[in-house]
Amino acid sequence: MTTIDPSAVRNEGKPLPRWKTYVQGHHWRNAEDEFDAAKFGMWLFLATEILLFAGIFVGYGLLRLKHPEAFINGSGYLSAKIGLINTIVLLISSFTVAMAVRCAQLNQQLWLKINIVITVICAAAFFTIKLAFEYVPKWSEGKRPGVLFSYPYATDPHEPLWWGVYYTGTAIHALHVIIGAGLLIWVFVRSFKKIYGPTNYAMVENAGLYWHLVDLVWIFLFPLLYLIH
Repeated sequence: MTTIDPSAVRNEGKPLPRWKTYVQGHHWRNAEDEFDAAKFGMWLFLATEILLFAGIFVGYGLLRLKHPEAFINGSGYLSAKIGLINTIVLLISSFTVAMAVRCAQLNQQLWLKINIVITVICAAAFFTIKLAFEYVPKWSEGKRPGVLFSYPYATDPHEPLWWGVYYTGTAIHALHVIIGAGLLIWVFVRSFKKIYGPTNYAMVENAGLYWHLVDLVWIFLFPLLYLIH
């Protein structure tokens, strides 16, 4: 688990950082076991999240097969440029969150904070773009799911079904963006206590794994909703 020798980090008369004095829970043999269990638990949780989105993707595929015209029209209402911008934003955030984990492993406290801040800014940018350029204008035009649909220029009676799929998939994804940003903010605040370092970076890595899932889901949503006509 350790990437550098903690003994190589000199104290120079100052109080030891909390990551250096970290002691695992009493029910663990050592910190390595605790770290591995935390990471394994996160992977199990991510597996359940994948099942959630897999259900959405399967539903998308079945409904598209049944009502192709409605889905073709629906994709045409979305801007591929906006979708691409949000894709780039999330790819940048995926890089910075990976760098945050690496900085924790190398005890680069300043860059750990900087990379987390950049990731959270990207999350805010993604959500703002989604809200300002899609949700608000589309909803105000009457492009809504189910019985709420009131767009007067619809050419297929099943277009409300498309918007149901769109809002369900993107809203659940947006919720995960908010949760992921919240986790990263929590990690950022705790980083000022110098909790994270070469021997204690499990929380940073687990938050990063969750964020990578957010990015991965969008990589599937983007072509399905914006590019396939």
